[in-house]
Amino acid sequence: MEKVIVNGELIERKDAVMDIEDRGYQFGDGIYEVIRVYNGKMYTAEEHLKRLYESAEKIGLKIHYQKDEIKSHAARLIDENMLETGIIYMQFSRGIAPRQHAFPLKDVACSYIAYTREMPRPEASLDKGVKTLLVEDIRWLRCDIKSLNLLGNILAKQKAAESDCYEAIQHRGEIVTEGSSSNVFIVKDGTVMTHPATNLILNGITRQVIQKVCAENAVPFVEKEFTVEQLLAADEVFLGSTTSEVMPIIQVDKTVIGEGVPGSMTRKLQELFSQHIQKECTLLQNT
Repeated sequence: MEKVIVNGELIERKDAVMDIEDRGYQFGDGIYEVIRVYNGKMYTAEEHLKRLYESAEKIGLKIHYQKDEIKSHAARLIDENMLETGIIYMQFSRGIAPRQHAFPLKDVACSYIAYTREMPRPEASLDKGVKTLLVEDIRWLRCDIKSLNLLGNILAKQKAAESDCYEAIQHRGEIVTEGSSSNVFIVKDGTVMTHPATNLILNGITRQVIQKVCAENAVPFVEKEFTVEQLLAADEVFLGSTTSEVMPIIQVDKTVIGEGVPGSMTRKLQELFSQHIQKECTLLQNT
């Protein structure tokens, strides 16, 4: 039977229940993280957990578990569910309390759940590239917090799905921000460019890895706002996320990007990203 974590306890999924007055359910008052698992090992877990605590601090949520405890729970879930390639989802809400908009009393503990899911690498899309749709970014102004308030993202993703597109690329006026569940990058004249890590985007862990491997391999990388016009005129476009990795974008709305196939810089970054995965997982295997 599949095992999950509920408030620090390992139980069978069929026995997992949450109170109807949990603030995550009623208000979206909480945060979450998704950690990739390759070959039975968590990838960039430290970075994800660091961001988890940063998000908690930004909304004044006290996580009543140490980082090592959460990491240990995640590792146990991988073993118990015999997960090889997939994800670990973890979520913390402000807890269970009578419904009112103000925070509950300080003695109310956060609610904590975690589970695993099989999820193969999207190899076909990584090889061929994907189509995307432009949508206006209607989300709130604290997109740097990985909160449970994802309705704006969901509406954007649904528009993309209805247009048979892999992702929605969001923009505020003429400025491109990010995808509905990814960061967006353009390549122009050999330079990789992406929106700065401000309150208008989530500083994705894959985004951080891409920035790191660019620095290590002398690939020009710039954090700078770019416009919809620059996006459509780019030599290459790709997105980055925990589940999509370095995903080539070959079309935005009706505009074909480059030659309509993944470009050479995107291919290079895919290879560097794969090498980083292999390196990190090998280190974990040997510890």
